[in-house]
Amino acid sequence: MSNRKTEIAIGYHQNTKHSFESVRSDTHFLDWSNQPIPFKTYLDLEPLRLPSQWEATEVPALRALSGLTTSTEGIPTLDQLARLLYFSAGLTKTKHHPGGEIHFRAASCTGALYQVELYVVCGPLPDLPAGLYHFSPRDFSLYRLRDGNFRGTLAHASGDEPNLLRAPATIICTGIYWRNAWKYRTRAYRHFGWDNGTILANLLATGFTLQLPTHLILGFLDQEVNRLLDVDSDREVALSMVTVGRTSEQRLKPPPAFEPLGLHTQALSRSEVDYPEMRVLHSATCLASGKEAAEWRGNTPDQEVLTSQGPVRPLDPRADATVDSLE
Repeated sequence: MSNRKTEIAIGYHQNTKHSFESVRSDTHFLDWSNQPIPFKTYLDLEPLRLPSQWEATEVPALRALSGLTTSTEGIPTLDQLARLLYFSAGLTKTKHHPGGEIHFRAASCTGALYQVELYVVCGPLPDLPAGLYHFSPRDFSLYRLRDGNFRGTLAHASGDEPNLLRAPATIICTGIYWRNAWKYRTRAYRHFGWDNGTILANLLATGFTLQLPTHLILGFLDQEVNRLLDVDSDREVALSMVTVGRTSEQRLKPPPAFEPLGLHTQALSRSEVDYPEMRVLHSATCLASGKEAAEWRGNTPDQEVLTSQGPVRPLDPRADATVDSLE
């Protein structure tokens, strides 16, 4: 399906709008006995515990939010990678109540359902071998899904995007349909961009506090990235990538071949309801090749040429503008 069939996105938008009538006549109710678990859990893998004790950077929040990514080189340590993951999607606290427990994360999410999962693709890092890893907020661990350096796979999927060629690590965000659709049904796809955006804002700001170059990438060959992650694209799909760090490399070795993993994960809930409109829409947004991804990114408007629809209020990055650090 062509990425240029914008009428599919417009149709989805119109069909999932709330109206005065829809919010008052809707008979949908939440089946609490079938609520999806908020964590993706691999059943047969051993966890690699992440470091959880570190000193705060004390960088003021507004400075971190308004700061531009540095252009210097840098290779993330395991400690820095742990901070990025924690302040993006980490579990900050758990509250217990008579009906169960509620988990809170560093980034907010619609319905507190947390449908965005994080994966790490890296070359050899300090204290972390090259591989593909899944981040588990539940036990603050990484689970190694593949051994080897698959940075070249991501670069190929992007049409050799320069930041991916030079990044020693990349964090991939995916969205799980059912975890949010349990409550919001067909509207859940609207929340993919919303909830992924809160995570990305935290991730990029945290990268600035650690003085690590970070770069957001939205255009890539979806099928190849999903195949690397070994996700069922009818249920979970890649949404975005953020490169972490920078090296002097200009080209990468061909990536190793890889096969489906067939790993077992815990069922999200007793049963799932399929809302095919979301899959149709996502298919209409997918890019078919690295070349098309590069062309798509090249056609996005520069920030400088976007016109404002109202008054512009720059953030004040001064150290005394806020008391609180980003942490």
